[in-house]
Amino acid sequence: MIFDNAGNLYGTSYQGGFGFGTVFELMPSNSGWTETLLYLFGNDGEYPFAGVIRDTTGALYGATTTAGDSGGGTVFTMTESGGAWAYSTLSSFAGNGGPERNLVMDAAGNLYGTTYADGAHQYGNVFKLSYANGVWTYASLYDFTGGNDGGYPQSSVTFDANGNLYGTTYAGGIGTCNVNGVTGCGVVWEITP
Repeated sequence: MIFDNAGNLYGTSYQGGFGFGTVFELMPSNSGWTETLLYLFGNDGEYPFAGVIRDTTGALYGATTTAGDSGGGTVFTMTESGGAWAYSTLSSFAGNGGPERNLVMDAAGNLYGTTYADGAHQYGNVFKLSYANGVWTYASLYDFTGGNDGGYPQSSVTFDANGNLYGTTYAGGIGTCNVNGVTGCGVVWEITP
């Protein structure tokens, strides 16, 4: 969950609403916290496993693990105007498992994340969404193969001071673990710009 400048909390529930998850706001009051459901998911995205992040304008960004236009989850944004929140899908995934962890935004406003089982080989990928001229453009930065490079990333990603991107995978690499037919106990990866 995250705070805004007024002390309100924002987050997601994996289920709830119509059964497919929600985006909610908690506002502090003298008697405790007041919950407002900002969005109830359906065919436009289901099961938001991760939370949301905010940009400098107060817009929220998050992801769902399934459904959407291509069936494999979505990245979405929510913007507030006059007390009402508007939902928009920025990208849809076609794989067997969309993003399961929080997105990260760089200083230029680009979004980064991982999918659990999308990408060219269906072992997950690292992606970037860039915004220009009113359009979000999707790019896969790396597609995991399920081998020594890892498979099924389930971590949030993080940047270092030089702009290198880091994360982990649930399977692949070395070791005797076996996850969905992928051997290895996971890897720590780095992508350099």
